[in-house]
Parts: sequence; C-alpha cells; structure tokens
Amino acid sequence: MTATDTLPIDPPRRRRAVDADRRQAGAGWLMSAPALALMLTILIAPVLLAVVLSFTDYALGNPGFNWVGLENYQRIFTRSTYAKMLGATLTYVLTVVPLSVGLGLGAALLIQSLSRGAGVYKAIYFLPVMATLLAMTIVWQLMLHPSIGVVNRGLEWVCAQPALEGLFSLSFLGLAPESTWFGRVCSEGTPLWLGDRDYAIWVVCFIGIWQGFGFNMVLYLAGLTGVSRDLYAAAEMDGARSGWERFRLVTWPALGPTTVFVVTITCIRAFQAFDTVEALFSPGGGPGKSAYVMMFAIYEKGVTQNLVGLGAAITVLFLVFVMILTLIQRWFTERKVHYA
Repeated sequence: MTATDTLPIDPPRRRRAVDADRRQAGAGWLMSAPALALMLTILIAPVLLAVVLSFTDYALGNPGFNWVGLENYQRIFTRSTYAKMLGATLTYVLTVVPLSVGLGLGAALLIQSLSRGAGVYKAIYFLPVMATLLAMTIVWQLMLHPSIGVVNRGLEWVCAQPALEGLFSLSFLGLAPESTWFGRVCSEGTPLWLGDRDYAIWVVCFIGIWQGFGFNMVLYLAGLTGVSRDLYAAAEMDGARSGWERFRLVTWPALGPTTVFVVTITCIRAFQAFDTVEALFSPGGGPGKSAYVMMFAIYEKGVTQNLVGLGAAITVLFLVFVMILTLIQRWFTERKVHYA
C-alpha cells in the first residue's frame, strides 16, 4: 500500500460520481416508466377498482352509488346460490387439475417412448387445444343430446347386445343389474347429461380435461427433452432397471420445475372456466345451478343483471382464491423440485 492509497477522495470527484449515479438511476426509471405505467393501468388499477366497487351497490347507468360495506361479501357466504357457486368451482378445479396434469404427463411419456408415429399422436392430442372451446362445446352439446346424440345412441346399442350388457353391468360378478350405473341405464333409460344436476358439472369437468390435457402434454414433452440421458445411465448402474424405477428416481424429480409451471397454469385456467358453462347452460348455470362456476357468476351478476358491486365482490374473491391456491401449491411443490 502506498501513501496515495490512504489519501481522501477529492470532494469534487466524489460529487461528480454521485451525480453520475443519480443520472444513471434517473435514466433507468425514465426508460422503465412506460412499462410501469402500462402495468399500473392494465393490472393494478383494475384490481384496486374492483376492490373499491365490491364495497358499493354500484350499477352501470346509475348517477351515483352507496357504500354498503361487507354486505356483498355477506351475501356470497350466506346465500345458497353462492354456496353452490363455490362448490361447483372447487369441484371443477379439484377434478380437472389432477386429471389433466396426470393425463398430460402420461401422454408425454407414451409419445416419447414411440419410435415412429409420435408426430401423429402429438397432433391428435393437441387438436382440442387448437380448436375454439366454444365451437367444441357446441359439438359436445350435440353429442350429448338425449335422443339424437351419439353418446346415448351408443349406450342404447350396447344395452341391446346381451353379451355387452352383461359385461358392462358386471353381471358376471353376481351383481344385480340395478346395482351398477350401466345396469340402471339399460333398465331406466339413458341419462339427461345436460338436464340432470347429478351429471351437469361432471360434463363440464370432462370437457375441461379433454380440452386441457393436450396443452400439458406439450409442456411435459418440452421438459422431457431437458432430462439428460446420463442420469438414466447412472441410475441403471445403481440398479434402477425397470421403467417405474427410472421414472421415480430420474424422470419425475427432473420434471419438478416443469410440474410447478404446469400445475400453476392449469389451476389458473381451471378457475377461469366460463366458455363451456356459457355455451351449455346459459342462462342459469345448469340444472339447480350445479355448474354455476365463479367466472359465470361474475358474468351473470356484473354484466347480465348489472349488479356491478356484487360482481366485483365475486371477482375479488376469485382473485384471492387463485392467489392462495397458487402460493400453497408452489410452496408444496417447490420443496421437492430438483433442478438438474
């Protein structure tokens, strides 16, 4: 160390350095200002506006509004209509998310194992994702028609075949035909898929799974391309020779980051279910409001019935549910994520 190393920095030089840092920081804020303004306008401001409106009885066209406090939220948690809304939404999310994620992973593994024809299966499984959900819902509406739909016509044909009827009704196990679902269908008639509250929400769930698992398959195929072949070789040297052991010890841990992303996206998309219910059950949300999911309730209350304050309260509740569910699943999933 020399004597000059211990000398104090020249004050004018220090001021120039501070001024340069300030100019650099100001330039950074100036360059990011358009993005920040866009984020505030498109993301933050609508959420804050919805929170404010949820405490009012505002409706479009009224000259003013009244503050009602927590009255809108009290209606949501005390009236049976909104209890059905919460039940239908949770049923849809808890059914569609695990099944579409599991089927997407299974389809990706099967396609990856094929030596030829993989592209054909990718196109087939991804076709529902590319198609417009509203158009596909109309097609399913025709297929599930109680008298002319191919689903019920197919069930009637199977019931007319004694051998097939006995097979599907499990009569070879000594069960009475009336004790199984297929046996009751053959004896009592085909179901009203869209007119029975016992089937309505499950029809919506089925269409959601059919339409969504192809997207998850593509994401998992992308994740599988990043799994190193050396990991499989090392696992085989350690004794993991079966397909299940290779999947459990190598593939599944390596797909941890992909699974976090897939589950998060699928949860958010499940909460946003609207098109299917609108096409199949508008107005009303299904028989006995059995398919009255949250997004449809927001549309009905906020747009159709012009109860903007109540619709905003359901919107805030929707945002809270999505945020909580996303944080919980990320906390549980990322604890086991393996970044290879």
